[in-house]
Amino acid sequence: MRKIILDTETTGINQIGKHYSGHKIIEIGAVEMINRTLTNNNFHVYLNPNRSISEESFNIHGISNEFLKYKPTFKEILNKFIKYIYGSKIIIHNAKFDIEFINYELFLLKRKDKISDYCKIVDNLTIARKIFPGKNNSLNSLCKYYGIDIRKRKKHGALKDAKILADIYLYLTSNQKKLFKNKKIKKQNIKNIKINNKKLKIIFANKEELELNKEYKNILNKNLLIK
Repeated sequence: MRKIILDTETTGINQIGKHYSGHKIIEIGAVEMINRTLTNNNFHVYLNPNRSISEESFNIHGISNEFLKYKPTFKEILNKFIKYIYGSKIIIHNAKFDIEFINYELFLLKRKDKISDYCKIVDNLTIARKIFPGKNNSLNSLCKYYGIDIRKRKKHGALKDAKILADIYLYLTSNQKKLFKNKKIKKQNIKNIKINNKKLKIIFANKEELELNKEYKNILNKNLLIK
């Protein structure tokens, strides 16, 4: 299935399930992934929310009302957005947050549909919690664990965060980094034999390599359950 990795930026934080504060989406960023490879078929828009941006949110993403003044509204990009995500599997980190906002935008347009009517939604945070139970599974923490350099990311942005999330999703669903991180292979057990008067070396797996192989099989089984 075609996958879309998506992120949003907003004017502020609504109460989950409630919209008394009326905050809205100001940026949508998404990248397309087919066969675990990014295609560069991205979706990226800034939106005019027709309301002020909270100071707290501005400090996170640095997007101002002045910058958004002449940008399109959610209504104006909706059909293009639905066409882009239609029939795909959408990967979102802490999906409930973004989905609540998108569905709220649909509600304001007096529509009865929801984003889940057009695609399958997968919460990357849920995947991370299954692999790292009890750990801090924020986007920044996962970047640190997998060695993804985000030092140049001074502010949050929907498209750049979607690209970061794509890398994290690939790591979480392959676990190659986890498998070999901080592992040192000890000296192999080598035996010399002769076949047809030719000297050959047989290199046997050492104890640590056998443990790695066992761990790898466990990871594969876990990923089958996740997928």
